Amino acid sequence: MNQCNLNAEEKRYVFKWDFKVVSDSVGNYKRAVKRFDDGHRLCNDLMSCLQERSKIEKSYGDQLTAWGKRWRQLIEKGPQYGSVERAWLGVMTEAEKVSELHQDVKNNLVNEDVEKVKNWQKEAYHKQIIGGFKEAKEAEEGFKKAQKPWAKKLKEMETAKKAYHMACKEEKLAAAREANGKTEASVTVDQQKKLHEKVDKCKQDMLKAKEKYEKSLEELNKCTPQYMESMENVFDQCQQHEVRRLNFLKEALLDIKRHLNLTENPSYATIYRELERTILAANTQEDLKWFSNNHGPGMHMNWPVFEDYNPEAAAAPPKKKKPDGAPPTPSTDHVAPPGDRSSVSSYDKNQAYSTEWSDDEQPTTYSGNENGGNGNSFEDDSSAGKGVRVRALYDYEGQEQDELTFKAGDELTKTEDEDEQGWCRGRLDSGREGLYPANYVEAI
Repeated sequence: MNQCNLNAEEKRYVFKWDFKVVSDSVGNYKRAVKRFDDGHRLCNDLMSCLQERSKIEKSYGDQLTAWGKRWRQLIEKGPQYGSVERAWLGVMTEAEKVSELHQDVKNNLVNEDVEKVKNWQKEAYHKQIIGGFKEAKEAEEGFKKAQKPWAKKLKEMETAKKAYHMACKEEKLAAAREANGKTEASVTVDQQKKLHEKVDKCKQDMLKAKEKYEKSLEELNKCTPQYMESMENVFDQCQQHEVRRLNFLKEALLDIKRHLNLTENPSYATIYRELERTILAANTQEDLKWFSNNHGPGMHMNWPVFEDYNPEAAAAPPKKKKPDGAPPTPSTDHVAPPGDRSSVSSYDKNQAYSTEWSDDEQPTTYSGNENGGNGNSFEDDSSAGKGVRVRALYDYEGQEQDELTFKAGDELTKTEDEDEQGWCRGRLDSGREGLYPANYVEAI
């Protein structure tokens, strides 16, 4: 049927039906039934999609954590100091907090979104023991039942149409033979008479076949509206199920968007407000003043003075707090040796620098290309010097920022020999350097 010649009502049915009920085909509802199988598969696809995204979120979070941890250690061991150091470390704190948020995204995708899709899929699609889904089977049976009477009439009409077309063909052939017989001299009068009778009989058969064809077509057209209504009812039921699926999918995607969009998370904005405050709190003048007081001309210097010989002071130096059973600690009132205790950063630096300030001292150049560009030049600063391994005989708790703290039995490296005041410089296995009483350890 040419759709251009259809009226508005007929076009509505033709365009509405995927299976074209006004066409000469039966069973074209299969695409509507297959939509149930497609819907179930799409739920699986969505869950697989979310599982993959959750792995990406977890991987990104883990990488942020590892990156932040590594660079926090490098910065703390490096030469940066003061408030700018704290600002730099703030970037590492940001990475750790953002990592936690991405781990939350991963958990929300898996524990909420995937579970929600799985539960809806279970409620919407019911598998049969023999295979397929109950909803698809019910839809297919509904379409078949609605189509059966019309399909029977359609088959009768097709048979009548075929018979009519064959009768037309026979009538035309008979008429052609009769016409040829009139022009041929070899054809007798009796033969021409028989040919004429054949033509009349074919015309009568053709008219009967035409009448039967028209009648079957009329009967088919009479039951077509009922057929279309029944098919529409079944199709509407399929549409209602699809409406529920599409609405659920839209709702699920909005939940996914809410979990993925960190900009809507108040914690996310707080992270960067805190980072900005930390960076803005950096004070260049305070940092320069601190460095000058600890490593420049403003540092405290114990200049040499004349001292009378005191046998008692030499035999029993002033004591500091010490553990029970431990020998007295050396005096802290001594001339600052190279690497004096006052050199340790007030911001909990884990390494010490020389306190002898000099205009001739050449600064160390740190290049990102050192170590093949794969490492940090600060990592090896605290372990550059060789020393002697020693073992602690007693517990010792540092009384000043530049003193080490250790437990009896701990091993460390002595990097400088004992000075005249009884102090040694050493390095713990953690990388921290400082002073300790020489009589609290023994060589290994």
